[in-house]
Amino acid sequence: MKKVPNILFIMCDQLRFDALGIHGNPIVRTPNFDRLARRGIDFSNAYSTCPVCIPARMTIRTGCEPARTGIYENEMPRPMDGQHPDMRRRCGPYLAEALREQGYRTFGVGKFHHLPEGHEEIGYEDQVFAEETMLGLWQGDHYAEWIRREHSEFDFIEQLNGERTEMYYMPQTSPLPAELTSESYVADRALELMSQPDPRPWFGFVSFVGPHPPCAPPVPYNRMYNPDIISNPVKGDLETDQMDEQIRFMNYAIWADEINDFGARSVKARYYGEISYIDHCLGRILDAVDRRPDKEETVILFCSDHGDHLGDHHAWQKESYFEQSCHIPLFLSWPERLPAGEINRDLVCHADLFGLLTAAAGQQEERDGADLWGQLFENARPRQELFAVYGRPGTPLFKCMVRKGAYKYIYFSNGGKEQLFQLDHDSQELENLAKKEPDRCAELRAIAAAYCQRDGLRAALDEGGEVLAHPETARPLVRIHQFGIPENDFTVTRNR
Repeated sequence: MKKVPNILFIMCDQLRFDALGIHGNPIVRTPNFDRLARRGIDFSNAYSTCPVCIPARMTIRTGCEPARTGIYENEMPRPMDGQHPDMRRRCGPYLAEALREQGYRTFGVGKFHHLPEGHEEIGYEDQVFAEETMLGLWQGDHYAEWIRREHSEFDFIEQLNGERTEMYYMPQTSPLPAELTSESYVADRALELMSQPDPRPWFGFVSFVGPHPPCAPPVPYNRMYNPDIISNPVKGDLETDQMDEQIRFMNYAIWADEINDFGARSVKARYYGEISYIDHCLGRILDAVDRRPDKEETVILFCSDHGDHLGDHHAWQKESYFEQSCHIPLFLSWPERLPAGEINRDLVCHADLFGLLTAAAGQQEERDGADLWGQLFENARPRQELFAVYGRPGTPLFKCMVRKGAYKYIYFSNGGKEQLFQLDHDSQELENLAKKEPDRCAELRAIAAAYCQRDGLRAALDEGGEVLAHPETARPLVRIHQFGIPENDFTVTRNR
């Protein structure tokens, strides 16, 4: 019987597709990301179908889209608040549980996106937490407890990954030396767990917090990139950019409407510094794999959960269907079975990964994803269109995206607004073609309506079976006050 491979699944949080050297970025240096991409397949059309942390991670964990997980945004109840048993009923065993049932030793290290007081058992024999710990929420976070126990000279630091202030996007430097950051800790623990003697094949999930803000790379990565050589954000027509009300809402909430172009370049410089530091940590992991006698039999999968606008389209954070938010890097390496240096242009998404990895382990379970294993090894037909949703169906927050060919269609239920972009001619999505190409909009809207006939999405349709349009209403704008400081205590200078 053929030996099943080891499986190493590596993630970053909030890493955009175009922030890597391998994808044409002329500034950021990412030799190890580029190395990983070249040793296998680089999926150039990979998407986060719900581009925000918790929904994306639940799709990865379950192989199920939000229609089945019930998680459409970060504000939805977390699984550890009582949904876990019901999530199992709807979706089946989580990825680590499924692989454990197939005989794998399983371990997970890093960011799982649980609050420290709410860690749940999700199938890992060894689970090491290194979350976005802050403001005394240390208990249960292994990284924070390690700092407190082994490096008490840094016990005064309340937010180990950088300060989450009212001004969420603020260029920072890590208060810790590089060897004590969460990224280094995650790499160290991953190396230890990979090297444990055990006759079983292993599945390891390694999840870095960065480059999610706050953008606080350690020395010397904090000064690696000069803001003066970084381009200003790419902004289209303000009305088009902010047809997505989530952009206006989030910009105001995190004070991002105060960031001018120089501030945006400064933030991006630190964002790139974070990426280069993670790249260094990734290199340590890849070197360890290369030293193993079974390196040819080790599958390495890498992706991010979503991207970050970083000022592009007058936007910050994620949660939109602009490319900067939803287009993600996705690499797959398996030297024994896959060619090196191949670019795959098929449409793929997070939901496809569950079936791919369970198939590599010997017993495929696809769930909501496409048959990516069949596409790679059995000439299966790739998906012809990709459907994505954000926001609870039946509410004004609901929006959906259809990607088909070179076109991307986005529908907003608040007001029934539409966007249509032709990506092969307009990669920056600066021209909304919705009014110029009504027939194509109608075609893609019908595809969206067909997908919304599925269980969990029917509330997004009106009585006639069309995607529901709510009367346009302005969403109240509310500031996030991380430390309870009243808004009138700030001096605000708006950049108009």
